[in-house]
Amino acid sequence: MDQSASDLVEQSARRRTRRARTSGLGWLVLAMALACRDLEDYDRYQRATDRRAPAVEGVSVGLGEANARFVTTVAGLRNPESAGYDSTTDVFFISNMSGYGSVKDGNGYIVRVSASDPKQAAVFIQSGANGVTLDAPKGMAIAGDTLWVADIDKLRGFDRTTGAPIATIDFAPQGAILLNDVAVGPGELRVTDTGIRMDDKGNYVVGPSRVFAVGAGGAIRVVATDAAVKEPNGIAWDAANHRWIVVSFDQFSWNVVALLPASDSARTLLSREKQGKLDGVEVLPSGGILYSSWADSSIHLLRDGRDRQVIREVISPAGIGFDTRRGRVAIPMPTLGWVQLWALGDSGRVAAAK
Repeated sequence: MDQSASDLVEQSARRRTRRARTSGLGWLVLAMALACRDLEDYDRYQRATDRRAPAVEGVSVGLGEANARFVTTVAGLRNPESAGYDSTTDVFFISNMSGYGSVKDGNGYIVRVSASDPKQAAVFIQSGANGVTLDAPKGMAIAGDTLWVADIDKLRGFDRTTGAPIATIDFAPQGAILLNDVAVGPGELRVTDTGIRMDDKGNYVVGPSRVFAVGAGGAIRVVATDAAVKEPNGIAWDAANHRWIVVSFDQFSWNVVALLPASDSARTLLSREKQGKLDGVEVLPSGGILYSSWADSSIHLLRDGRDRQVIREVISPAGIGFDTRRGRVAIPMPTLGWVQLWALGDSGRVAAAK
């Protein structure tokens, strides 16, 4: 073989080697791309799976939007009505009516649940023990070292650390029907009276319904009536906008209302001519208003004038609570005896970061 022929053979061999190396590199890149695609698909699968709450005791409820993730279910409760988060001790308090919401039977109790490890749960306050009376406890709020609890026609105060009873404010002289929620604002408490009865005949309106303010020395005054918000249920203080947010349990309309403290005047934030039966409400550190609706079995987020469902298919969602450290919402479902915890994705991360 002459030199030129030998050179041609060597060049051809080098080209084949380069093609083989290039081909091998191509397959490696393709394999990596496919592996990444598999991981992306798996991540999407996990996200889709986490959006549906698993069955508990053979019952499956709860479906989150794209950013909402199911965390866990606290089961074995008795008509849990409200969940309140204590950021200082990092726990949820869960009120249990343990019966009909208007019946003074002395069966109520409050469970304390670790927010970091919800498996750690225990009865914290029990009616009939240590001088405690609780009939059908509902909404709760913390002011200083006191855990305030709405209980039919009384507002009961307990030590947030020991659970010992501290005070009772009686609303019977004001003709209270069903104290439902309580919130803390500058210098006062606000308490809703939904004006309904909850007994063996069902939930029905007897009226009147009002919002009370409790000031220094336990002085009580009416700050809103049906004219401002009909059948007020959940209430929360919106510190950023210096206003109270109230949602209506009226079954014939859907209303989220702001009460301005200076004048006690009302401003409608959201109103629809449809069934509402709104229950709990929380103002998120991100500025959104999170609330629950029996009518469509959902948790809604109202933010920047836009209202959307963030969690669906939750049965009779009651007084929600919000974990500001982790961006999680606690959803009591009285008829099932459960409280579900959900992470709210973008909304929760914004809240938890503040």
